[in-house]
Amino acid sequence: MPSQEQWQLSGSAPELYERYAARYMLGPWAPGLVAQAHLKPGERVLDLACGTGLIARLVAPAVGVTGRVTGLDLNAGMLAVARALPAPPGAPITWVQGSALAMGFPDASFEVVLCQQGLQFFPDRPAAVREMHRVLVPGGRVALSVWSGVSPYHAAVGEALRQHVGAGAAASFSASRVVPDAGELRRLVVEAGFRDVAIEPCVMNVRLPAVEGFVLSHLAATPVASAVAAVDSRARAALAEHVGRALRGYVDGDGLTLPDEANVVTALA
Repeated sequence: MPSQEQWQLSGSAPELYERYAARYMLGPWAPGLVAQAHLKPGERVLDLACGTGLIARLVAPAVGVTGRVTGLDLNAGMLAVARALPAPPGAPITWVQGSALAMGFPDASFEVVLCQQGLQFFPDRPAAVREMHRVLVPGGRVALSVWSGVSPYHAAVGEALRQHVGAGAAASFSASRVVPDAGELRRLVVEAGFRDVAIEPCVMNVRLPAVEGFVLSHLAATPVASAVAAVDSRARAALAEHVGRALRGYVDGDGLTLPDEANVVTALA
């Protein structure tokens, strides 16, 4: 199981995360996850493991000025970026630093909890899902997503890191893809007290820029940034070339189009 420590960002990485990871890796999936929540004006919504606030900024217009949006994340750097970005129209957003395992909110504080690609990092997944249930009103809604398997891009980058940087960097990068399968997801949610559980496997073709120019910038937005920076320029160039060769079958014009998969879970408290 990946740990929160494996995926904590520091220095300039949170800003780069917003520019590369949030935009290209998470951004295409975000509207679909928000749509699964069927938001209504005036609702109180928690964006759990909010990162730089991608989901929260989509939610604010949907719940309107009478709603309330809270973004919770463990990483202070991510929250600093979230606070610095322009506020969207609609509900005000409150950014809170804290743990998913002990959120600090009263019982029944929210009508909706959303969590995009955060569950796999929580060191105690059952405790985190129980906390989601606790902070929801009776009948409240949860919608969360986790990756399903390893995308061609992540497989190629993981192998390139192993060969040109080291096994530790490869393991750290791949941590986001060490995920519970559909059966484990259902068990976690049901045992936390949720009902009407649905798990939808989703497949999407994701568009990336030309990979040789993108991959090193993307890695600078991950916990392996320092390990990649520590190798010499020839190793970094070899890493980028390795990924480019591995993904040449996905080249589409001036970029790449490649498939990715996620499981989306919805349930009622």
